[in-house]
Amino acid sequence: MNSILVLVVGIGILIAGYVFYGKWLAEQWGVDPKRKTPAFTEEDGVDYVPAKAPVLMGHHFSSIAGAGPINGPIQAAVFGWVPVLLWVLIGGIFFGGVHDYGALFASLRHKGQSIGEVIADTMGSKAKKLFIVFAYLTLILVVAAFGSIVANTFKAAYTESGAVDVAASSANATTAMISILFIVLAVVFGFMVYRRNVSLGVSTIAGVAAIVVCVVVGLNFHPIYLSETAWMVIVGIYITVASVAPVWILLQPRDYLSSFLLYFMMIVAAVGVIGSALMGHASLDIPAFTGFKDTLAPTGSSLGFMFPALFVTIACGAISGFHSLVGSGTTSKQLDNEKNARPIAYGGMLIECALAIVSLCAVGYIWSRYADGTTVVPTAVFATGISEMVATIPGLGGSTHVLYSLLVLTVSVFCLTSLDTATRLARYMFQEFWLEPGQTYKEATGYKAVLTNPVVSTVITVVLGIGLGLTGYSKIWPLFGASNQLLAAIGLLAVATWLGKVGKNFAAGMSGGIAYVLDEDWDFYQRVNKDMVSLESVEHKYDVSLLKDLIREHVELTGSPRGREILDNFGEYLPKFKKVLPHDYDKMLRLIAQMEEKGEDSEQAQIEAFYAMKSAK
Repeated sequence: MNSILVLVVGIGILIAGYVFYGKWLAEQWGVDPKRKTPAFTEEDGVDYVPAKAPVLMGHHFSSIAGAGPINGPIQAAVFGWVPVLLWVLIGGIFFGGVHDYGALFASLRHKGQSIGEVIADTMGSKAKKLFIVFAYLTLILVVAAFGSIVANTFKAAYTESGAVDVAASSANATTAMISILFIVLAVVFGFMVYRRNVSLGVSTIAGVAAIVVCVVVGLNFHPIYLSETAWMVIVGIYITVASVAPVWILLQPRDYLSSFLLYFMMIVAAVGVIGSALMGHASLDIPAFTGFKDTLAPTGSSLGFMFPALFVTIACGAISGFHSLVGSGTTSKQLDNEKNARPIAYGGMLIECALAIVSLCAVGYIWSRYADGTTVVPTAVFATGISEMVATIPGLGGSTHVLYSLLVLTVSVFCLTSLDTATRLARYMFQEFWLEPGQTYKEATGYKAVLTNPVVSTVITVVLGIGLGLTGYSKIWPLFGASNQLLAAIGLLAVATWLGKVGKNFAAGMSGGIAYVLDEDWDFYQRVNKDMVSLESVEHKYDVSLLKDLIREHVELTGSPRGREILDNFGEYLPKFKKVLPHDYDKMLRLIAQMEEKGEDSEQAQIEAFYAMKSAK
């Protein structure tokens, strides 16, 4: 199979999925560009800070990517390129994209709070507590795994006598030096954009130029040679500081700038695949299908049976539970407009899928060396495959070493970004576990005030994660893969449950204390609190006329596609409407006001009030 065909067809399908299916989801969910996001309504200058779409896209993608879309497809290639490609395309468009987009959208409608609050809203507080515990433990695994990966990327090699082997450590020292310079650059970038109001365009040009300078300096000056343990401690200190610092000073600018490394990596990969194809060297040597069990085991241990190994191994690049935590944890607190949720969340997931396909092409190019165990570390496989493909292009034959170093650096930067974000998310989860709904850590008292303090909760997380990470990456990753996909299933279930709850009924509005609600599934009577309201059919001509006027007014004010559909087919929908008469109109209005204070729009607030939360009765 020719790798250029796999790449072009795969990306074409992903684009079609974004344009058609992504747009359909936005219409069905009622994305509202005019609605203020939590970044504005809850702005605090630390976690809730509005960000321009390109900046937030950089943060979101850098956080969700890590090494996942590279590691997974390369390791799963032992089952053949067809299963890998199918899972990446089908999983990304219909599972991962929906999961990421839904988690972000649900969080936006819950004041930017985590997916745990969405679960509390739909399944109850006990379910929320259980989810938070599971999610927090998963994030500890993320901190441990990615902390170990970063430390291994930076660590020095030693001779038998215990002295530093400078020659063998040069590549790692270079990566460490560039990463340190990159962090300093991000702080300067954030200060200039957010405190000196330098335009994003000018800052971007200067920032990209500075990235080149950082790379040149790092390649020629890298004096720091430390052990893995020392780097683990340094990484722990860094993420502690980074996770409590305001997002504008480091998280946003660093992730935005790192996105340009991604663009560089994707361009280089595309040039490599296309260029090598034109030179006649783009064969994808991986078998189409090798069987339902991994008998190749290039790393020395078999992945086992394709079910479930394929779906656990390829997480980022198809569907990953960690993404729901990023979308509902940090991204939702920075999104400046609901319309940008689709390109950032759904689009970001599909970009990951494209990177997964590129990784498949890379391992396919050096398949013989991967299959016999010569080159098996996924980062090395990716960097070797892409750099060697580029080297087949006339005039670029001597670029292999430089490109290899830059590609390894890019993966390292993504891992460091995911590590930082995971620590901040774990802090959110830890705080939410102890706090009451709607309560902030500043309002907590007693031991809860201590535990939910941002510094204390972060230190607890870092100590647990880094301590576990010292046991080694290889022992942690399999457990992380399984727990991550379980988390994805829970996240997707939570989003689906919430969407089912908010999308089941349509409230046309209230007039004189009477409301009209569409009951398509004929179950509104079973779920409504009958101590507060009674239901009647809409039959009197006055009610019919008033109902139609209310729907028409609603459509004119909101542009609701659901309302427009009902108007166009009013005769068909009329028998499904219920006339809701509250026994205590004043109490009903108070309930509606409470729902609106929680961030619900007026339509959903009415529905919530009609259900009247039986548990609180």
